[in-house]
Amino acid sequence: MRQFCAAALAALFLFIGLVSHASAQDITLRSRDGGVELTGTLLGFDGEFYRLQTQYGELTVDSSGVLCEGVGCPSLTDFVAELTVSGSETMGAVLMPALIEAFALRGGLTTSRETTGPDTFTYHLKEGGTGKTVGRFFFHLTNTDTGFADLLSDNADIVMALREIRRAEITRAHEAGLGDLQKHNRSRVLALDAMVPIVAPGNPVDAISPTDLSRILAGTLTNWATLGGPDAPISIHLRNPGSGLAQGVEDRLVKPARVTLTDGIIRHDSNTALAEAIARDPFGIGLASYSEIGNTKPLDLTGPCGFRLNAARRTIKTEDFPLTAPMFLYLPARRLPALAREFLAYTGSTSAQIVIRRAGFVDQAPEEVPIDLQGDRFRNAIAVADGTSGLSELQRMAKTLSGKRRLTLSFRFEPGASRLDAQSRSNVQHLARALEAGTYDGRHMLFVGFSDGQGPAEGNLRIAQKRAEAVRLAVVEAAETADLSRVVMASDAFGEAMPMACDDSTWGRQANRRVEVWLE
Repeated sequence: MRQFCAAALAALFLFIGLVSHASAQDITLRSRDGGVELTGTLLGFDGEFYRLQTQYGELTVDSSGVLCEGVGCPSLTDFVAELTVSGSETMGAVLMPALIEAFALRGGLTTSRETTGPDTFTYHLKEGGTGKTVGRFFFHLTNTDTGFADLLSDNADIVMALREIRRAEITRAHEAGLGDLQKHNRSRVLALDAMVPIVAPGNPVDAISPTDLSRILAGTLTNWATLGGPDAPISIHLRNPGSGLAQGVEDRLVKPARVTLTDGIIRHDSNTALAEAIARDPFGIGLASYSEIGNTKPLDLTGPCGFRLNAARRTIKTEDFPLTAPMFLYLPARRLPALAREFLAYTGSTSAQIVIRRAGFVDQAPEEVPIDLQGDRFRNAIAVADGTSGLSELQRMAKTLSGKRRLTLSFRFEPGASRLDAQSRSNVQHLARALEAGTYDGRHMLFVGFSDGQGPAEGNLRIAQKRAEAVRLAVVEAAETADLSRVVMASDAFGEAMPMACDDSTWGRQANRRVEVWLE
């Protein structure tokens, strides 16, 4: 049939949508020769495509092939790109505004911020010369739960989340026609954060094990004297239950320990309020965002083997600090306006990583760490080297890695699974894009697998080698346009030779099971 019919039929098979914040109204789309027409409720317009709810279902139609009739028809010449972002207050208060302002400046646009409510605001983006409005970005700052609820009710286009999407949310999103939000193109890690145990500055305790943290959260460890502190009851401070930070605490500390949260936890509506409360409470402990610990004292993570891990930009970026928390943007399977797509592309750029660092968060720009800065890790390796075979493997590792530099992109697998965790899946994409850009042309890239110390050493070595090769193949598959003949890529493994944490807990073993990338 005519061009319009072909477009309409093709749209039946497009699992994409469009974004609009105008009230839904009935419109008629008519082919330019007047032979075919389609009536339905306008769900969205992105400046190029209409999205309609019709008797045939939800259709997407190219505006260049049709004429729009009805009071709800948007302007093709004065189109303003609109985007609604909902979810984590941690991400939306500082980080996203900083990125929007930097994006606008780079594109010659001006920005103005309009506060529209206690937890809402709008960014207006205008052309620098004419002052014409070209975009409006609406923000609803609440928590991760509300962000997903807004997305599922069609009140948001993007979710800011401090945790991975949960199975029930995946199912509901799929049923709502939003696509599979587990796919890598439906989410991206914007920046990195961490859950950091904090106490008041005067508290003498300076380190705690995740096992003891779990006992505190469960209410079975209740006095600071047990940890070498004063003889005083421990008060617990956490974010409100709907926040991604609080849910991350449950997912990473409570559930693996197979305990439940105790009663009497003091809850806070913001990260700032949590940090301020801990600073005032001499016997309080909380788990705070790395970006907002305020005037509190962060505690190192430790264990019976004596290893200590502190939250710092590099240890968070490498996931050596085990309570790292990726900051996600989730996007449904719908077409966003061009300006919104350009903004999302900008968030992964080199200049955006600088903005992320300046905003107090941990960026994802890969860095190369010289081997002479691996002292603590090699000291741990020496301390646990067991017998002749352990010493031999340690010597082989030192010889193999000598002269190489460690890349800050590490890879870990989900507990009990062969699937990479969320941050690692993002790291695969980052490394693949770098290979496509020729960043590592002429270099030798070695994927190195490590394991925990549970079970026979030979078996651990085989598993570590298998994981290293799996990561290498995942990166190769993702780097579709890279000329891999310009890079020498290989894999190796050293099993349990260089542990990051004690093996006495689930989190410690998870930290030790990893794949690193070393460059020469």
